[in-house]
Amino acid sequence: MASQSPVRHLFGLNPSSSELSQYLATLAAHVSTPNPTTPEVKSYPDVVYLNYYLLGLSLLFIPASGYKPKAGLQLSELNNDQLILDSLDIYNIPKSSISGPRSKGSSSRTAELAFSSFPLYPLVFDVGGEVKDKDGNVQTRPSILEVTSQTTGKDFVQCLGEPDRKGGGAGPSSGSIGIWCEWKRDGIMVEFGGDEAKGPQAWERGKDAAWKVITLFLSNSCK
Repeated sequence: MASQSPVRHLFGLNPSSSELSQYLATLAAHVSTPNPTTPEVKSYPDVVYLNYYLLGLSLLFIPASGYKPKAGLQLSELNNDQLILDSLDIYNIPKSSISGPRSKGSSSRTAELAFSSFPLYPLVFDVGGEVKDKDGNVQTRPSILEVTSQTTGKDFVQCLGEPDRKGGGAGPSSGSIGIWCEWKRDGIMVEFGGDEAKGPQAWERGKDAAWKVITLFLSNSCK
């Protein structure tokens, strides 16, 4: 199994972990807005979200040892020792033509509108291994995937191979759902943004769409 990227080393930590605090402080050093490491808390009996809007980062913790958080808790009211980081979302804000025809009538999830872009690039993920392309031919992947704010759908597929799952590109408002791809073996799901990722021809244009949200989760090889 390939070694994990620094971001993945956060998995399994609790909200008060010094390692997590150091990582957040590193991100905050690249943000000029005051108090970027103060999260909004969304607590439920089976999951707790810490949303760092100014850092473009959302952390999902799952309760352990029978802990069931109440809804609406404040950060100081959480039992941090019984929460484990299980997945995280990293946000990017691709440029899009607001006045373009595909933007009219489109919608974004309300929560996403509050997030700034992740401030520190490149994101580096250890990948490697062999995959089959769409024609069934075996290909050796690069050892790492480097992601910047400009990385497109084509870049992800060239490095990771064809996704295990994909969807989106159409919706109730003339294509309000961006296309997305998931690579289970790598624990990576990517939603793409901008005009290229929406509408009836989104999959034809999607190769040129920059990513909007990267969700990292424990890959099959890590479980």
